[in-house]
Amino acid sequence: MSETKPIPGQIGWIDLTVPDAEPIRDFYQSVVGWQAEPHAMGDYNDYSMLPPGANVPVAGICHQLGVNERIPSQWLIYIVVADIGASSQAAADGGGEIIVPVRQLGSQGAFCVIRDPAGAVCALWQSTDS
Repeated sequence: MSETKPIPGQIGWIDLTVPDAEPIRDFYQSVVGWQAEPHAMGDYNDYSMLPPGANVPVAGICHQLGVNERIPSQWLIYIVVADIGASSQAAADGGGEIIVPVRQLGSQGAFCVIRDPAGAVCALWQSTDS
């Protein structure tokens, strides 16, 4: 996630979830010059992608495994919210579907993945810095 304080309603992060992350990681390294920073996810790595010469990542490339197994292959935006529980409930009450229930991401914060009534998928993110 970004190093600046997250603002509710803002896009805070973007991940690409795919069945096999390594060839897609290599594709974006070749096409846009991103450098990969691996993140151990148990027996495999997901990747934070950094622009050339930068030390702050701009996106992630993730395997469709574990918590991501139900996420379709797509770029997934994370929208910052002030209260993940309330926003998740509002999504369900408003005709959306909870794809990945609220879960903690270490000490960084919590997220969930939703599908809106039109079928579009996004994640909601509440940082511990919010």
